[in-house]
Amino acid sequence: MALTLASAADLLKEHHLLREIIQGDVWTDDPARIASADEPFAGITYDTRKVTPGTLLCCKGQFKAEYLNGIDEAGLAAYVAETEYSAATATPGLIVNDARKAMSLLSAAFYGYPQNELTVIGVTGTKGKTTTSYFTQALINAVSGGKAALFSSVDNCLDGHTYVESDLTTPESMDAFRMMREAAGNGMKYLVMEVSSQAYKVDRVYGLTFDVAAFLNISPDHISPIEHPTFEDYLYCKRQIIVNAKSLVLGADSLHADLLREDAEAAGIGVTTFALHDADNAGTSADVVAWPADPAHASFHIADGDQALGDYHLSIDGDFNYLNAAAAIAIAHAVGVSLDDADALHAIESVRIAGRMEQFRDPQSNTLAIVDYAHNYASVTALLDFVYERWGEENPRITLVTGSAGNKAYDRRKEIVEAAENRIANFIFTAEDTDTEPIIDICMEMQGYITNKDVVSTVISDRLTAITNAIYDARAHADRFNILLIIGKGNERWIKDHRKHVPFDGDDHVVERMFGL
Repeated sequence: MALTLASAADLLKEHHLLREIIQGDVWTDDPARIASADEPFAGITYDTRKVTPGTLLCCKGQFKAEYLNGIDEAGLAAYVAETEYSAATATPGLIVNDARKAMSLLSAAFYGYPQNELTVIGVTGTKGKTTTSYFTQALINAVSGGKAALFSSVDNCLDGHTYVESDLTTPESMDAFRMMREAAGNGMKYLVMEVSSQAYKVDRVYGLTFDVAAFLNISPDHISPIEHPTFEDYLYCKRQIIVNAKSLVLGADSLHADLLREDAEAAGIGVTTFALHDADNAGTSADVVAWPADPAHASFHIADGDQALGDYHLSIDGDFNYLNAAAAIAIAHAVGVSLDDADALHAIESVRIAGRMEQFRDPQSNTLAIVDYAHNYASVTALLDFVYERWGEENPRITLVTGSAGNKAYDRRKEIVEAAENRIANFIFTAEDTDTEPIIDICMEMQGYITNKDVVSTVISDRLTAITNAIYDARAHADRFNILLIIGKGNERWIKDHRKHVPFDGDDHVVERMFGL
């Protein structure tokens, strides 16, 4: 059914969001008093530059009346806002208590509730969301004939095989429902999507129920005045996925797992657990368990209950990625995908994610460079654990090239240093997505957190120069095995500066060029 002003008003009333409808001197809660109430909207947008005849405009965030200059001539049909703008437009306004919640509900309705045509899987956690989402999509694609779409912080995929770089971990609600409609139109039957804490903080997934929610883990992150004021708030926002799901997949060893189980019990939903254990404690402490198949941790056994699913050798290194693989198999179990096809299950082995645990060997020296998205205490710790487990006996000289995001997640700056300073030889602090904060200020702040007098540190603001210098420095120490950990940006081809994406080669391309690969 097409969305009209009348049906939009009814939907908003149902969710106790509508305050009144205003058009000129008419203030009413009865859409029948508006002449155009039954005319279907031709489009929906939150960008005034995209208004065309018949469009419903959602005014969210720091919206200003001047954005509406000339909007009636563009063909605006109506607007949704927390403030009335009758002085700026002659069109009717649906005045609401919460514009973001209203936008999510109206977007779902405008696009014909595409989530009802998909089995929707939401993946959240402090680390591992992207890898788990890719593994899950690969596994479901293998058993469904390529019918799984993907929304991730790296790429979006709406047809099972074409990947396009994404802008946000979880899209704005309007974009999400538009892409769901496109995915359903492409014949997709499943959608795997990363769900960030911000998605609940700013209502990007308001009104959306997940068939399966995966809660991987939790540790302090995203603590800042513009994100979450406290860890409690961060965890609370993450937990909302549980009360908006029909089934939960849970990391058995997650911090606060007991609370998450209580949430699931209160919501009346079942729980499927997964875990990573060492070879001596493989056990049955979770429904899906992974444990090393060899001393070098080059492959892992994975079992689903009493059913051995075989040995897996992933294309993405690191024990934590075998934990992510176990999570993906647990998700498949929870969503009802058959685990009997061994070939399909091994589809996760070929998954590669650009810029994630990518390894490059320098032909000119005994140097290994690893490019990864690690950006907080948990992920840097996991990365270093992997390095020491794999190459610790070779006594490598480790250099960490890192920065930290500007204007947010201030806690990461100290935590990255704390995670690394006693395990590496050298820091090189450089630009990341520093936004409006001066690069040098962030780098100097991070350098100031170093307490280990034996670790060397350098500040090089330009990221290309920083990576280049790290490589030259490694070659100058050719008597040692050097490992360069270049983190935070992966293969992203831009750096955010003053709210704009400034083109950048990408860490992986810089390393490939310097190594002559």
